[in-house]
Amino acid sequence: MNVTVIIPTYNRYEVLKRALASIYAQTHQPKEVIVIDDGSTDATSQITQDFPNIKYIYQKNTGVSSARNLGIKNAKYEWLAFLDSDDEWHENKLQEHLYFHKNNQNIFMSYTDEKWIRNNKEVKIPIKYHKHGGKIFKECLSHCVIAPSATLIHKDVLNDVGEFDEDLEVCEDYDLWLRVSIKYEIGLIDKKLITKYGGDEDQLSIKFWGMDRFRVKALEKLLPNIQVKKELLKKYDLLLKGAIKHDKIQEINIYEKRLEDLD
Repeated sequence: MNVTVIIPTYNRYEVLKRALASIYAQTHQPKEVIVIDDGSTDATSQITQDFPNIKYIYQKNTGVSSARNLGIKNAKYEWLAFLDSDDEWHENKLQEHLYFHKNNQNIFMSYTDEKWIRNNKEVKIPIKYHKHGGKIFKECLSHCVIAPSATLIHKDVLNDVGEFDEDLEVCEDYDLWLRVSIKYEIGLIDKKLITKYGGDEDQLSIKFWGMDRFRVKALEKLLPNIQVKKELLKKYDLLLKGAIKHDKIQEINIYEKRLEDLD
């Protein structure tokens, strides 16, 4: 299995080195590693001095989806693995993917379980992020259960469902996994094979409030699916209650209208 690894990054030179070190420590080495520098102003451009074998591509700051998509376009190989620059892989991650797909040749995307570190301490992962394998569209509806760093996917799937939505500032991964899981079976490697670090102020999940505002945009693409409709009704109702609580007149009108139209 020939794998291209794609790492989007923005002003994370120090942790990027940690992420890349975890790639080169793999028991099964990828064929290609692409770092997309999304307009960094720190020392990120020096990363080729530390890791001379990577393919380094600079673009002006246009967001993580644009960066990942540029990596996809430049990838030589058909199997793609994503790694966020503040995460790291455990040494046998790619080896486990290789073993899984060798024994499940009809499955074209897989992902692993994960370990969470928050403020330098391991934390228990909430039950809602429990991992599932197979036809998991229903399990993907309410929130994002698949971390990009945990995935391996074949290019043919992206050619079919599309790449990351560059109009979404956040929840771009949630959006893509919905489009994949509604059509494809997704394999689960039920082992903690990545470490996700959290608590930094520059993380998008912290930067943007009200993540359901972005999730509804992803869900609306999949109407009139009945499961999607039910989830949208829940999210519109929650967003309406939040708008009323904070006296956001414009948003109150928006979500009242959407609830009326969807009901």
